[in-house]
Amino acid sequence: MVDLEQHPTVLRTRALSPAPAKDALTADLLRSWALEAGADDAGVVSIDRPEIADESEQIRRWLPRAKTLLSFVVRMNREPIRTPARSAANLEFHHKGDHINEIAGRLVAKLERCGVAAVNPAMGFPMEMDEFPGRAWVVSHKRVAEAAGLGVMGIHRNIIHPKFGNFILLGTVVIEAETEEESTPLDYNPCLECKLCVAACPVGAISPTGDFNFQACYTHNYREFMGGFTDWVEQVADSKSASDYRGRVEDNESASMWQSLSFGANYKSAYCLSACPAGEDVISPWLDDRKRHLDEVVKPLQQKVEPIYVAPGTDAEEHVAKRFPHKRIRRVGSGLRPRTARGFLDGVPLTFQPGKSKGLSAVYHFRIGGEESLDATITIEHQQITTCEGLHGKADLVVEADSKTWLEFLRRDRGIAGALLTRKIRLRGSPKLLLAFGKCFPQA
Repeated sequence: MVDLEQHPTVLRTRALSPAPAKDALTADLLRSWALEAGADDAGVVSIDRPEIADESEQIRRWLPRAKTLLSFVVRMNREPIRTPARSAANLEFHHKGDHINEIAGRLVAKLERCGVAAVNPAMGFPMEMDEFPGRAWVVSHKRVAEAAGLGVMGIHRNIIHPKFGNFILLGTVVIEAETEEESTPLDYNPCLECKLCVAACPVGAISPTGDFNFQACYTHNYREFMGGFTDWVEQVADSKSASDYRGRVEDNESASMWQSLSFGANYKSAYCLSACPAGEDVISPWLDDRKRHLDEVVKPLQQKVEPIYVAPGTDAEEHVAKRFPHKRIRRVGSGLRPRTARGFLDGVPLTFQPGKSKGLSAVYHFRIGGEESLDATITIEHQQITTCEGLHGKADLVVEADSKTWLEFLRRDRGIAGALLTRKIRLRGSPKLLLAFGKCFPQA
């Protein structure tokens, strides 16, 4: 048996000079390394900062000894993002996205040479898809960037950097060492609330009041990602012939899907980024001539003839028909189907359609049992939805269900009538309230 202490590798390791002390790392040093690696700005925060407290548990799944987060931004070129030619915009997204990952890799390598463990989560895709459609990301780059003072989310839900505006991409490096000093959040929001993102969005995902329709944005902009790709595969599988497939998916859509598969998944819109004039480096032309900005940036996006992907019966479908009748409505599935009872509760605010809830005021109690147990309260009133775990207040409708049956019902794999007859789903209250509830979540 080999004497471990006499092994050549062990002897050489013992003879080496000790690695630099981890406490030699400072926020300024980490920031300078990020800039040297190619970032345009960077900030450092402790993983225990209150602003990102709910991120800590998730991040420590991937690096248990994580203590510090180094957030950084890379500036994108503005004009490629603004053009109606999405090929130019997506080239910029992909190019700068690769650059983000390269920078993060360099930083992790540099830290490793100093004896400090670090992880560089992907800028975007691929992600932890085994958990889809639940949390499929290692770290929320936006949340960390806000805490690190690199910007604040505008009403379009993109981070707006005080200098570069929203023409940025984000990266994060998770580090096991501590730093004494940290960056601080901005004391103002660079968002101008000019509502140009509201005007440019083809699916009405951004409300003038600041509300955000996640499903509308996700179904169109991410058509060739994740759930959109799943829906396309199902269209292929369900087609009885080539002509049947062409009736479901136009030739240009098939070609576009191939481009995404071969080159990299392409965004269909991201017009909210294009239209935004916020940021010190961005704002001057808009301040000087707002009409020119509207004519040269916003209107070409609005006037573009293109397919717009919507889930049938959603607020987005109505918005396109009313606001952009020249654009072609394509009715598709979003692929946002819950896999667990917890996923159902977490997903309800994301798929809720405010316009479909008009006139509804009700409290719902859900008692899910069987393979998975969950009690939840969902309240819908004034075209707003709130959810919480546990049973609270007096319910207008109580839904008791076997978890497997309930998920099959939500995924459209099982009808409600049979589930009620077999008592796998039981109602206490008016069945009309369940129908009204379902109308608020058309074909998720």
